[in-house]
Amino acid sequence: MSRSTDWVPSLWRETFEELLDDELHSGHQWTLNYSYSQTDQVTPEERKRGWKVYCHSSGYGHFLCDSCSKIWSSAKVTLLFRYRLRGEKGIVIMRPFGQACRSCKDNNFEKPGFSTEEVENVLLSLFAKIRKNCYGEKDVNDHNGGSGNRTDNRKPHRKALCEACSQGICRQSVCHQDDD
Repeated sequence: MSRSTDWVPSLWRETFEELLDDELHSGHQWTLNYSYSQTDQVTPEERKRGWKVYCHSSGYGHFLCDSCSKIWSSAKVTLLFRYRLRGEKGIVIMRPFGQACRSCKDNNFEKPGFSTEEVENVLLSLFAKIRKNCYGEKDVNDHNGGSGNRTDNRKPHRKALCEACSQGICRQSVCHQDDD
């Protein structure tokens, strides 16, 4: 049984598949995969092949330090999605960015765990970007929902503990997006 602090790729994939038909209405086959090394940079060649990037930097996640077992939550978890539609097939490649424990300061980035509700909210935002950028739909209701009980949303962002910051990807005020 997983805890809300565990990174559970199957939760993301199952939720993606459950929401897919209702959100895209395309009849195209879309898949969700993971890459723990991708960046937000899209080369001109990749752009020609249809790749786009969506960076979600306000995900609400939970963490567990493997070293000291400290648990913490953050409303500033960065998730990076690359996606494209070619012919009848679409692909999304996701990367979650971790955070380091402020007690251990060992530069080990723990992957975030998410509630089912948060996974749904993030994926709804992603599907809004896909509808806009792959199907040409207007940005009618770009889904920016989130969990209601965010007690740490006003805590300062500790760049030294953020994996996305360490790679120059984190943009807490404005996240780099190639599709806008």
